[in-house]
Amino acid sequence: MTTIVPAVLSPRQLATEVGKLAAAPREWMSRVRLSPDERWYERLRADDQYEIWLISWLPGQGTGFHDHGGSAGAFSVVWGTLEEHQAGTRTRAPGRPHRVTAARVSAGGVRSFGPEYIHDVRNTSQAVAVSVHAYSPPLTEMTRYDLTGDGLIVLDIEAASQW
Repeated sequence: MTTIVPAVLSPRQLATEVGKLAAAPREWMSRVRLSPDERWYERLRADDQYEIWLISWLPGQGTGFHDHGGSAGAFSVVWGTLEEHQAGTRTRAPGRPHRVTAARVSAGGVRSFGPEYIHDVRNTSQAVAVSVHAYSPPLTEMTRYDLTGDGLIVLDIEAASQW
């Protein structure tokens, strides 16, 4: 008996998916919510190949450094501006410090990444931001990190059931 494994979407394909949904606000605009306690998020679509999330961010809210448990991903900012801090990958060479780079992603901007990517996304502006995120395969876990002078230290591994 042959087991059929669903195809996984590439970062480029995920970028296309978030771009299409971002350009169709009728599909998600009425679902946006704001939470003063933390980022608000809702999964909009999911199948065996990928999932799509809608996230709203008040000023000062962020994710902290994290990976996506082996899933590739992409996100598009649909309102406001987010700042992404990228800290390399889980497979960087031993002994090399993590070099953190930062990029502002404004409305209409799309970022995509492979399965080893570690980043922190933040709303450093004074306005609300909304973004659409896609992951393939669907997320099963995420590792959270603290960035220290010695590099990234694992804080926790969260299972998808915790979201």
